[in-house]
Amino acid sequence: MKSWRNPHIVSFSDVVVDFRSGRQTPRDFLERCIARVEKSESQLQAFVTLDLDAARKAADASTRRYRDGKPLSPVDGCPVGIKDIMSTRDLPTQMGSPAFKGWQSQQDAACVHALRQGGAIIFGKTVTTEFAVGFSGPTTNPFDVTRTPGGSSSGSAAAVGAGMLPVALGTQTQGSTLRPASYCGAVGFKPTLGALPMAGIHPLSATSDHLGIIGATLADTWCIASQISLRMGSPGYGFLQGAADVPPAAVKPRKLIRLYTRGWGEIDQPAIDAFESAIVALQKAGVEVVGKTDDPRIAAFEDALEKDVDGALDIVAYEMKWPFEEYLARFGDLIGKRIHGLIKRAGEMSPADYRQLLEKRRAIQQQCRQLAADLGADCYVTLASSGPAITGFEFSGSRTFVVYGSWLGFPSFSLPLLESGGLPFGLQLLGLGDRDGDLCATAHWVMQEFTGN
Repeated sequence: MKSWRNPHIVSFSDVVVDFRSGRQTPRDFLERCIARVEKSESQLQAFVTLDLDAARKAADASTRRYRDGKPLSPVDGCPVGIKDIMSTRDLPTQMGSPAFKGWQSQQDAACVHALRQGGAIIFGKTVTTEFAVGFSGPTTNPFDVTRTPGGSSSGSAAAVGAGMLPVALGTQTQGSTLRPASYCGAVGFKPTLGALPMAGIHPLSATSDHLGIIGATLADTWCIASQISLRMGSPGYGFLQGAADVPPAAVKPRKLIRLYTRGWGEIDQPAIDAFESAIVALQKAGVEVVGKTDDPRIAAFEDALEKDVDGALDIVAYEMKWPFEEYLARFGDLIGKRIHGLIKRAGEMSPADYRQLLEKRRAIQQQCRQLAADLGADCYVTLASSGPAITGFEFSGSRTFVVYGSWLGFPSFSLPLLESGGLPFGLQLLGLGDRDGDLCATAHWVMQEFTGN
């Protein structure tokens, strides 16, 4: 199978060896990123705020540390984009909302603090949809400026996909990391709920919000996630399973469960063909792939998913009541219509309704774990979006394929391996909660098998 290759990517993991040897410096690498921004940002519009003077000072400090043989961490000197719902002490945090234009928190979110402590370079704030749930910003797709980059982590995905940065932070409450990564030809990682700290990130849904990573390569993505985890931990959770300087060693999966959910009715034949080619390639490599036509237990699980997954948005709406009820009272129509609608939806729900939604989710989480155990499967496989990015900007694309993982709170990767009509989209691996490193080992093998890297 011919897999997608992004011609633009710049990988930090590929150059950090040169930093240690002195063949190039963090400042050299940063200037490559800046040159790409200067070339493409007028069309791409991935950033809300840039502070290149501060980035250059940070890169020079990193250069001195490598020269002295004392880098602070494996991400020292890595330029990182920060989604603009994450607090930064030195840059505004505006949440894509006119109500917060120019607002500044004066402190870093936990994830930003962890990266600074490790010597990473905070490059700028990337465009988000309104509060990561409302209207879209101005960002375009790096492979076709008439198409959406996906949301809500639109600027982060576009910047990485266009080769402006090796890695950027996003969030996912329903589909906001994996879908834009899929559309922009980048690796997307949404960990187990709570595995990475959310402190200092504007909340939507306490039981659905995930800190996500979008990277040029699996190594870049995993290294950033690991450093955030190992430096900060996550309150009440601990540490990302398998966190380390490099991805876990590639492990060939024994069996994958293919999910054939409602999203398959949204995609065209070329996208279907690309996915089927990937499945055939996996089977030829000796991986067993099973679906609902092979085992009635898989069909029963899919039926259970479809029966209750729409409750995922009800959970989000109910948990949005704070602070958005107060925002609506303070800011009125400065807050977008979609958020008004979600708060109205929340107001029509009772505490009993909310408890029932949580109980249904716990049941499906258990069913997901049990099915994988019963079948001896390593993880689930499906698409990360409904094919390539769609045309236009009013709608950032369907979340159908990725909402299941957010609802379950289980880890997922979008791997940039598929293409249709010359545009990328991702293969999704969905794992089991608290086994992020195991899923990364599988993703590592799949990337090696398809790309040789």
